Amino acid sequence: MRKAVIIHCWDGYPTYCWYPKVKSELEAFDFTVEVPAMPETNSPALSRWLPTLTEAVGSPNENLYLVGHSVGCITIIRYLESLKDDQNVGGVVFVAGFTDDLGYKELSNFFETSINFPKIKTRSKSFVAIHSDNDPYVSLKHGEIFKTELGAELIIKHAMQHFSGPRDDEKSCTSLPDVTEAILRMSKSR
Repeated sequence: MRKAVIIHCWDGYPTYCWYPKVKSELEAFDFTVEVPAMPETNSPALSRWLPTLTEAVGSPNENLYLVGHSVGCITIIRYLESLKDDQNVGGVVFVAGFTDDLGYKELSNFFETSINFPKIKTRSKSFVAIHSDNDPYVSLKHGEIFKTELGAELIIKHAMQHFSGPRDDEKSCTSLPDVTEAILRMSKSR
């Protein structure tokens, strides 16, 4: 059974912005999809978010696809670092992901150690990074880092800001077909 887990953004929740649409699109292709409510979303902490992701995943395997939005991406990165050598996932989609501390003290706890890109690269069959050319929080350099370090396919969208909504003072992004299309491509390449 193919499964996708979507990890929402800082101050997000399971029915925020594009998550419900992607969930329903993937379910139409017989995916089981979970969008867990991350704990204390207004004050994200790796020590709470990582166990929540681990529980939502259950046993990782190559029929599992992970989708992260903003801080959800670094949560997935830290999850992939925690996997054993014989544990892999089918694919990962990063939306507005970042690879270093953006200067928000609330997120510094996700960056207490360096990212182990070589290990992460071995934990997933493929990676896709989706970024906007006018994201007010995450520069395009992070997409380039995903491309260079993980061999990620980089998709740059025009004027999509942070792919978010009112929590980030922007018009709601309620549909993001690039995520669904990326996961379908990944699952068919297996």
